[in-house]
Amino acid sequence: MAISDVPESVGTATAALQSDSDLRRPSLRRRSSAVRDSSSDDSLNDKSGEENKDVADQEPVAGVKYAYRPSVPAHCRIKESPLSSDNIFRQSHAGLFNLCIVVLVAVNSRLIIENLMKYGWLIKYGFWFSSKSLRDWPLFMCCLSLNIFPLAAFLVERLAQQKCISEPVVVLLHLIVTTVEFSYPVLVILRCDSAFLSSVTLMLFTCIVWLKLVSYAHTNYDMRALTVSREKGETLPDTLIMEYPYTVTFKSLAYFMVAPTLCYQTSYPRTPSVRKGWVLRQLVKLIIFTGVMGFIIEQYMNPIVQNSQHPLKGNLLYAIERILKLSVPNVYVWLCMFYCFFHLWLNILAELLRFGDREFYKDWWNAKTVEEYWRMWNMPVHKWMVRHIYFPCIRNGIPKGASALIAFLVSAVFHEFCIAVPCHVFKLWAFIGIMFQVPLVLITNYLQNKYRNSMVGNMIFWFIFCILGQPMCVLLYYHDLMNRKGEVD
Repeated sequence: MAISDVPESVGTATAALQSDSDLRRPSLRRRSSAVRDSSSDDSLNDKSGEENKDVADQEPVAGVKYAYRPSVPAHCRIKESPLSSDNIFRQSHAGLFNLCIVVLVAVNSRLIIENLMKYGWLIKYGFWFSSKSLRDWPLFMCCLSLNIFPLAAFLVERLAQQKCISEPVVVLLHLIVTTVEFSYPVLVILRCDSAFLSSVTLMLFTCIVWLKLVSYAHTNYDMRALTVSREKGETLPDTLIMEYPYTVTFKSLAYFMVAPTLCYQTSYPRTPSVRKGWVLRQLVKLIIFTGVMGFIIEQYMNPIVQNSQHPLKGNLLYAIERILKLSVPNVYVWLCMFYCFFHLWLNILAELLRFGDREFYKDWWNAKTVEEYWRMWNMPVHKWMVRHIYFPCIRNGIPKGASALIAFLVSAVFHEFCIAVPCHVFKLWAFIGIMFQVPLVLITNYLQNKYRNSMVGNMIFWFIFCILGQPMCVLLYYHDLMNRKGEVD
């Protein structure tokens, strides 16, 4: 039987035995004479070496003989079990975490093999890249033509900087540019029955460009206002003193349009160099996890939704069973999507551009409320919302609650456009799902205030998002899309 903790008395006794044995060693004894002839010294050294070896061989036996006797106490202190409630969070659970990973890999490997043996290779490329996708030139040309709008916004700002046009005209021109930039791709997608992935990619790119253009116009407007106030001799607070001078350059706009941020500023923190080997490793990871995500969607999620009914029209128990069965692969796909985009792709882009601020997300998986999740899950969009919607609303006298509601409303509109336009289905499911977060914010905040330091809100968040909300939206949009295609056919 192994003894993990040696009692203090045993340690003391062992130390005493070791010190006594050291004193008994011939090599450490004090000798009476200091000088000997060389021949006698050599003989004495040989003898003392042999004696030291014999004593060293006997010491472990002597230590065990006197230290671990039955009379020595085995219990000397009050100790808690490692998994007790008072001690569980003080322990390292790295081994259990490794066990969970091993079990997860083993279970999912078995499920993958069983799925392939039972159903075969189910991956079809028609849903992602249809046979018409190579002829979807309108979408491709539309994506390329979106570069015209940042150039138009730059020309408007240059005219404003040179005071060639008044401030109301600047605002009107920016409204025209941003409106046309958003509506033009929407019309192109609705006119062309293209592949789903192509439409989603164009819609996401359109939303990103729109958010960047709004930030570019709003930031320059604010910098002009601060410059005018300073020229009039007004005293500004330290927080409003511009760190960078008000300048309108094409270089700053071009960097902003490709940088992994939605908030414009004339200069960004930069890293000293590009780590080429690191970028290559991240690209390999991106390819691997993208393939895993596509495999799960085609091999698991598609058969589940194809063998399901509309969740609001069929049998209730059958709908619940389909939602629960869809929830597990949906969680895997969602986590792979988060890792691929927010961690791998944005970090690759930041590394290539030497973009320094890489806080693209926080530990949203530990969020105790739905409000914390929305503040930590997508930092580029969160910073944009706070900078260009939430605080401007507060500065204009709108209460905090109403300002937060407006931010959720804008987010809901964009979620609806990003899903409904590629699907050609406008049932407002995504809009309702985002606006449903408002009462969830109130409920989880109440539970967090009532039960301090509890994870009730975290469990509600995981259940609503991964077990109920997202699988429900997948089934709703799939059946509405299939019904639309059936009507068209």
